[in-house]
Amino acid sequence: MALRNFRPLTPAQRFKQTPAYDEITKKGPERSLVETLKKSGGRNNQGRLTSRHIGGGHKQKYRIIDFKRRIRGVEATVEAIEYDPNRSARIALLKYQTGEKSYILAPNGLQVGAKVIAGDDVAPDIGNALPLKAIPLGTVIHNLELIPGRGGQIARSAGQQAVLNNREAGYALVRLPSGEIRRIHENSYATIGQVGNTDHMNVSSGKAGRTRWLGRRPHVRGMVMNPIDHPMGGGQGKSKGGGGRHHPVSPWGQLAKGFKTRRHHHPSEAFIVERRKSKSKKK
Repeated sequence: MALRNFRPLTPAQRFKQTPAYDEITKKGPERSLVETLKKSGGRNNQGRLTSRHIGGGHKQKYRIIDFKRRIRGVEATVEAIEYDPNRSARIALLKYQTGEKSYILAPNGLQVGAKVIAGDDVAPDIGNALPLKAIPLGTVIHNLELIPGRGGQIARSAGQQAVLNNREAGYALVRLPSGEIRRIHENSYATIGQVGNTDHMNVSSGKAGRTRWLGRRPHVRGMVMNPIDHPMGGGQGKSKGGGGRHHPVSPWGQLAKGFKTRRHHHPSEAFIVERRKSKSKKK
């Protein structure tokens, strides 16, 4: 993927960097693989605002992605690489020998016309899906299942990848994109390769309007609010932590920095071999 730069004719274009969309080969989505996506505006089924800073944005259709790679043992041809407004990665349209079509996440290097297949004994080539027990050690993978049959949940956004490090006692040791090493059942499926659109992290929208098109509303800092609206509001002029020197908190008083929100004795603790941020030993 390449990025498009602009001449600084206006302030918005000075640092603007947008995708060039060179890899896109099909303009519209496959009509049989889309469904209506209703906007919530951050509200739940009772109409209460539960997620702030959400609203507006361009209309979108949801593309149905086959995270489970349901069709096994049947070869498919990549018909197109498409844009998906619901995710940072690109998606690939597959057409199987049976005539059925489906979408998968497009890995880096997958080209139109390539052949991909999912199964227990297929070759570990880019775009193929197979269980962890059949993947060579050191292979870069994505769309990784945490539980066999549940569908891919790990390493699905643009440029993400996990690495298969080892296998022992029916489990595979996988280094996740966060750096955490985790034990995952060897029957869990994963797709070979790194997720495409690797330059997504370097995109600069250039103006606030592009953010609004994505459905994101303005985020106001608590420090600039009044004390009635936020615990950190108030104070005479700019002050650390609003009216007094206290740690940053959410509008409801929840500590915002350094406070661990993960539940103690979480069931998945037993599967974590090495933490995302391992504490360095003090000398």
